[in-house]
Amino acid sequence: MTTRVTRRGVPLLLAAAAGAGALLAPQAARAAPRPADPVAAIERAAHPLRSTAPGGGTEDLRPLDAMVGGASVVGLGEATHGSHEFFTMKERVFAHLVAEKGFTTFAQEVSWTTGLRFDAYVRGGGGDARELVHRELAKTPWDTDEYVHLLRWMRAYNERHPERELRFMGNDLNYPQQGVELFDGVRNHLRAHEPDLLRRVDRLYAPLRRLTDGDTYMGLPLAERKALAKKASEAYGLLRGRQKGSAARAFELALQHARSIAQTADMYAFPLDTDEGRRDAMLYRDRIMAENTAWWQRYAGGKVFLSAHNAHVAYETYDPRYPKMQGAFLRDRLGKRYTSIGFTFDQGSFMAQGTDDERWKSFSVGPATRGMNEYTIDKVRHDDYFVDLRTLPATTRKWLGEARVTRSIGSGWPDGPYKIRLAPSHDILIHLHRVSAAHRQPAD
Repeated sequence: MTTRVTRRGVPLLLAAAAGAGALLAPQAARAAPRPADPVAAIERAAHPLRSTAPGGGTEDLRPLDAMVGGASVVGLGEATHGSHEFFTMKERVFAHLVAEKGFTTFAQEVSWTTGLRFDAYVRGGGGDARELVHRELAKTPWDTDEYVHLLRWMRAYNERHPERELRFMGNDLNYPQQGVELFDGVRNHLRAHEPDLLRRVDRLYAPLRRLTDGDTYMGLPLAERKALAKKASEAYGLLRGRQKGSAARAFELALQHARSIAQTADMYAFPLDTDEGRRDAMLYRDRIMAENTAWWQRYAGGKVFLSAHNAHVAYETYDPRYPKMQGAFLRDRLGKRYTSIGFTFDQGSFMAQGTDDERWKSFSVGPATRGMNEYTIDKVRHDDYFVDLRTLPATTRKWLGEARVTRSIGSGWPDGPYKIRLAPSHDILIHLHRVSAAHRQPAD
C-alpha cells in the first residue's frame, strides 16, 4: 500500500490504521458547507490537476479543451511574477493546447525586440538559450530556469515538427532595449520596395537609432522625448501610406517594426513623473499589447497563447492606476475569441524586488486569511484544480463577483492588498494550494 499524504500533512494510511472513525476525522474538522456555500459548488465543477510540471500525460487537462472552445487567443495570467509553478504550468498548458487545439504561438509581455530574438532561437537560430534569456530578461522577473526550459522545449518541438513551427512573440514596448534590427528591417524593406522614402526615413530614425537603451532614453528631457515620438510617428506614417503590393508579407512585418518603434517612443513621451501621466501611459501600454497580439494572430495565423500577469489578461481592473486592461481590449477586439484564465494560490513563495534595493529575493506568504478569496476557494478538497467560472451556479458566481482581498503580486514586494472580483475578471480559474519561488539565474 502506498502512503498518500494530504496537503494538511495527515497520512491517510495512519488514519486508516486507527479505524474508520479516525479516517473521517480530517473531513469532520472542516465545517459542513452551507447550502449557499460556494465551496460545494466549486468542488462539484472543479477538475483536479495531476501535476503542475511540464511533460507527461495531459489527460487531466482535457476538460480545458471545451472551456477554451474556439478561442484564437487564450490569456493565462500569474498571481505573482516570480513563482515556479505558474511558469511551469504555463508551459504545460501551452504544450497541451499545441497538441489538442492547434495553438502555435507563445506570446509574452516582453518587448517586440526580445520576441524577435526568442522567435529566431526557437526556430533553429544560433546561440544558447540560457545566455539569451539572461541577456534579454535580466531586468525583468522572467530571467529564470523555467523560461530557459520553455524556449528549449519549443526549439525541440520545432526540430521534431518542421511542418508546424511554434513561434514566440513579444507584445510589449521595447524596454530595456530597442533592437537595431527593427530599424534595419524597415530600412531593408524601403531599399527593396520604396527607395524614394529611404533617405527621409533614415533622417527621422537617426536620433532614435542612437538611443536603443531605454534607461538612457528616459533620462532625456520630456520635450526631447516628445520630439523623438513625432519623428517615429512620421516615419511610421510614411510607410503606412504605401500599398502592400506584391510584397504584402514583407510590408506587414516592416510596418510592424515601424509601429513598434513608434509605440515605444509614444510611451516614453508620457510625463511619467505625474499620476495622470503614469495612468495614461499604463492605459496606452495595455492597449498596444492587445493591438500587437491581435495583429500577430492575423499575421502569423494559428492560435496564440498569451502569458502575462493576472491583471493584464483580466477583463476588469482593480487598481485605478491601470484604467483598462489588455484583456478588456482583447475582448473588445476579438469578442468570444478571447478567453481569460487567472491563477490564485493559498500560500508559498515567490521572487520579487524588495523596497531596499533592486535585487531579486525570495519572499513568502502564509495561508490566506478569512475574508480573502483564496481562503474560501482553497477549501475545495483538491490541492490544485481548475474550474470554468462561467458555468457555476448563479449564487456562486454572485459570490465570486464580490470584491475581496486577493493576492496579486508584481515585480516588487510588498504589493497590495487589492480587492478583486474573480468571476468578472476571468473565464477560467486555476487554483494552486502552494507555490515556490522561481529559479532565477545568477546575476552578473
